[in-house]
Amino acid sequence: MSAKRIYLAVALCAVVVYLGALWNEFALDDLPIIVVNPLVAHPSGIWRAFAAPYWAADFGGHMYRPLVIAGYALDALMDGTAWFHAVNLLWHAGAAVAVAALARRWMDTAGALVAGVLFAVHPVHVEAVANVVGRAELMAALFTVLAVYAALAREHAGWSAAALAFGLLSKENAAVAPALVVWAWMLGLDRPDRRRMVSLLVWVVVGAAYAAVRTLVRQPFGGYMSIAPMFIGQSWLTVRLTAVAALADVARLLVFPLTLRVDYSPNERAVVTSPFDLRFASGLFCGLAWAALLLVAWRRGKKLEAFGLGWIGVAFLPVANFLYPAGFYVAERTLYLPSAGLVLAVTAALSRLPRERLRLVVATLCLLGGIRTALRVPKWRDDNAVTQSILEDSPGSYGGPVRMAGVYLDRHEPAKALGAARIAAGIMPYDPWVYATGTVAALAMGDSRAADSLVARLERFCSGPCAAGYLRYEATMARAHGYPGTADSLLARAARLQLR
Repeated sequence: MSAKRIYLAVALCAVVVYLGALWNEFALDDLPIIVVNPLVAHPSGIWRAFAAPYWAADFGGHMYRPLVIAGYALDALMDGTAWFHAVNLLWHAGAAVAVAALARRWMDTAGALVAGVLFAVHPVHVEAVANVVGRAELMAALFTVLAVYAALAREHAGWSAAALAFGLLSKENAAVAPALVVWAWMLGLDRPDRRRMVSLLVWVVVGAAYAAVRTLVRQPFGGYMSIAPMFIGQSWLTVRLTAVAALADVARLLVFPLTLRVDYSPNERAVVTSPFDLRFASGLFCGLAWAALLLVAWRRGKKLEAFGLGWIGVAFLPVANFLYPAGFYVAERTLYLPSAGLVLAVTAALSRLPRERLRLVVATLCLLGGIRTALRVPKWRDDNAVTQSILEDSPGSYGGPVRMAGVYLDRHEPAKALGAARIAAGIMPYDPWVYATGTVAALAMGDSRAADSLVARLERFCSGPCAAGYLRYEATMARAHGYPGTADSLLARAARLQLR
């Protein structure tokens, strides 16, 4: 089979298992980042995105991903959400083909096909592909793989640097691309000459330029921090112990992704405060098992297996809560890029099987993975479907009650919404979103005293301008759901908070 046919087969496989996403609507972060984002609403957002943070100022001005926002603004020129999802499918297909092309650098065409198809159907990718804002993961992964491919397979520093730049403009985790290339050099998969070592300088220039622009754009929002609610007020040690415990979830999701969750929040997952906690022990075991496999592969000269295993660690490190507390405990979308390393390692190991057995194993993995993926896609149909999924898959999470508050507001049942918000606050008292949603419910009931109390608690965990941003967003959503009076009251309170 020719290379072109292999890449076409991989792309078709990546699209087919996600066809159900074309019927999905917007959900979760799609709403603030796309639906109510003025940059996305106007064609000028295609170029204005490069001078604005990823999250709007009202939501803290976090991150800098202009290429993604520019893409959404371009998508908005088309009518309907189906186009947004169709573009996600194309990005996923491109990433799968890129993984196949990189595998072909060291394996035959059959190995490239196996790697590409396994990546295309891996169920842990559903959140990144079926939820529109997951596009940042898809784009960053594609450009990261292309940066590695350009450096190792094409020996072209310029193209590698260009791919790195596009990746950084898509999501920050693309910064791992140079480390992946250097890892390949260390293993002996490729030996750079002095001329190619110039690429190190080019990467430094690209990284420095990106950092300078990002800092300049985000400078007005430097006081805002994105941290998972479960880590608020916790010690450095607790965060790292919890990060080690999370490796058990990461290993399960990469190797055996039968159970998938939208939400890994308290109390579904709680912080680990002691090294004697069994959750810490299970995570440590998974981490040591990974390290042992990497060491064995290295010592036995299985370079591609070692490269893939190392890829997992390098790509996961920026979101692992080891270097700094991230905005989440575990998020399935963040395993999109690390899973490319898993696919490379597994494909290299499977390639040693007899051809007939290889076909059977790969066919079984692809069939099971494809079915699990296709069945998971409808869970992201819309906000209500996501909420129901959280309630079913993560019954202990505070995310279920707080999202149910939104569902009750949609049904014009504000009393039930306020009750759900209070349940969520009892589980997780540090998330400002809980109090913002509760404020909407209280105002919809006409209970100003309860609303003022909730706003006061909101401000306790979020500065005045930040709290005002939450209320402005809730005002936009309240007006859209038929609460014009509530929206006006929220805006009035937001204006007062903004002045503090």
